[in-house]
Amino acid sequence: MSRRYAYRVTLTLVAESGDAIESSSEVAFTHHNHDDLARIVMLVRESSGLDADSSAAMAVGLKLLSQTMLEQKANPLFDGLRAPMREFITTLKARRR
Repeated sequence: MSRRYAYRVTLTLVAESGDAIESSSEVAFTHHNHDDLARIVMLVRESSGLDADSSAAMAVGLKLLSQTMLEQKANPLFDGLRAPMREFITTLKARRR
């Protein structure tokens, strides 16, 4: 049996055009993934060559999108992304070796 992780993803606006804001807007949702995203972020931070925030944003965004694509295999919306996504993930994983 494979593991399935449940995450609460929250995006909070903390600044606009470099200025701190007084009232924040927030988007929150639940996401299920077959991977430990904290571990994935750590691995990408170590191997991507990006700064810590950029690598975390890229890793989380990539995992959210790729899991959605896996769950929506029949949805033609993702057809143009499948091959490039597979190639990108292969390239990213190769950087760890």
